[in-house]
Amino acid sequence: MLGALTDIGNIRQINEDYFSYSIIDDIEIYIVADGMGGHNAGEVASQVAVEAVIQYIKENKDTSDLKDLLKDAIVHANSVIYNKSKENPDLKGMGTTITAYFKKGNESMVANVGDSSCYIVKDDKISKITKDHSLVQQLIDEGTITEQEAKNHPNKNIITRAIGTSPDVDVDIFVLEPRGINKIILCSDGLTNEVQPQEIYQCIKANTDNMEVCRELVNLAKERGGKDNITLMVIGGECNNDRDHIE
Repeated sequence: MLGALTDIGNIRQINEDYFSYSIIDDIEIYIVADGMGGHNAGEVASQVAVEAVIQYIKENKDTSDLKDLLKDAIVHANSVIYNKSKENPDLKGMGTTITAYFKKGNESMVANVGDSSCYIVKDDKISKITKDHSLVQQLIDEGTITEQEAKNHPNKNIITRAIGTSPDVDVDIFVLEPRGINKIILCSDGLTNEVQPQEIYQCIKANTDNMEVCRELVNLAKERGGKDNITLMVIGGECNNDRDHIE
């Protein structure tokens, strides 16, 4: 069962987040992107990135190395966005984060660029799979600030890696052991800036309906300020092919 929801939040004028998914034969791909740029450029970047990755995978789905396929799809999306920003002055400087969950048969992996996140629920606990490409994460890694200090850091939203802002991009790939995974959660930082991982876990634990989980978590983020766009996808373990609950 799949739940997915995006919301503009309480402050922003447009929604620069975008999500989509595709099931192609035995391949499943789910993606969340959080765009940035002037005017509507962030909105363009996030949608173009997600659709470019899905299209690339469709066209190259018979590739045997799935890790390379996922990475190459995101590198391709980077080139598409970078070239569009060069061709159109209104789109100059646009970019986006991207976090994707990719599955074929018994192989399962996550790709990440930026500070959108992937969590899994397994063995009655929630774990973060991705690592943010952000200034604050860099400061944490260096020991300059603590995790607690990072929550309210003034430079919290500065990212150090994005899709489309330069000709080349580094993509992090995390290979998962799919056995025992109960849920996969993809989300933009509009959720994680307001809602803690344990709260996400408790909401999932209390609801069997993934769409209801999405509604409750989006509402919680908005109650706490909703300063950014909020997007999440909740993908249910072995029941990914039930698509009746998508919005």
